[in-house]
Amino acid sequence: MAGAPEGQRPRSSAGELRRFAGLSCLAATDEGRFPVIRNLIFDIDGTLLDSVDLHAAAWAEAFRHFGIAVSPDEVRGQIGKGGDQLMPVFVPKERLERDRETIETFRSTLFTDEYLPKVRPFPGVRALFERLKAEGHVLALASSGKADEVERYQEIAGIRDLVDVATNSDEADRSKPHPDIFEAALGKLGHPAKGQAVVIGDSPYDAEAAVKAGLPVIGVLCGGFPEAQLGEAGCTAIYRDPQDLLDGYDSSILRRGVP
Repeated sequence: MAGAPEGQRPRSSAGELRRFAGLSCLAATDEGRFPVIRNLIFDIDGTLLDSVDLHAAAWAEAFRHFGIAVSPDEVRGQIGKGGDQLMPVFVPKERLERDRETIETFRSTLFTDEYLPKVRPFPGVRALFERLKAEGHVLALASSGKADEVERYQEIAGIRDLVDVATNSDEADRSKPHPDIFEAALGKLGHPAKGQAVVIGDSPYDAEAAVKAGLPVIGVLCGGFPEAQLGEAGCTAIYRDPQDLLDGYDSSILRRGVP
């Protein structure tokens, strides 16, 4: 997948106050330090794995198979949602009521057989998770993917031994941008106190869902969504990718806490 578009500014320097959509975070000053955020909830596709374009291509191919003309570029802007929220964008209501399960089953099999072998982790994923575990964080995955896909994703990312909690589409009635999947993750984490959990995701749908669940959210640009869009959706800080978050960990809200 192509990198983030040119012109996007890098992560803020230490001590700078960044504001997005009325939210703020203070980084890297002793005076501004708050309790370390213990529970970290990660999205997977586009956040840890370079899979957004592959999902878009699989959806477009599945739609074509059923006579629905949609390009991968059109689908790409919807990736981050689960099938329950994505399909209604492209499939007429009457057709959806009749063929929803058939289309989703075809797409799932197609992705697993043809596209999943091409998925790769972004730089720094394993190293980031190792650092986070060493710092005492509890690591959760919250994905709109199916249970078997989430298991495979952990293997591809090389983090299966570092993940404490993982949720999937079976544990949420509605996918992002609804908060259900993050609420399920919070339940598995024991419903941590306010300020003791944060979401890391690549899409505005992650951010919208996190805000609805009452969680702060850190955005990453590696999924391809514009920085401005992530900020408008509620991200309190934005990094290029997992490696950038690792490099900036000491001055991040993960270490410094949320005011």
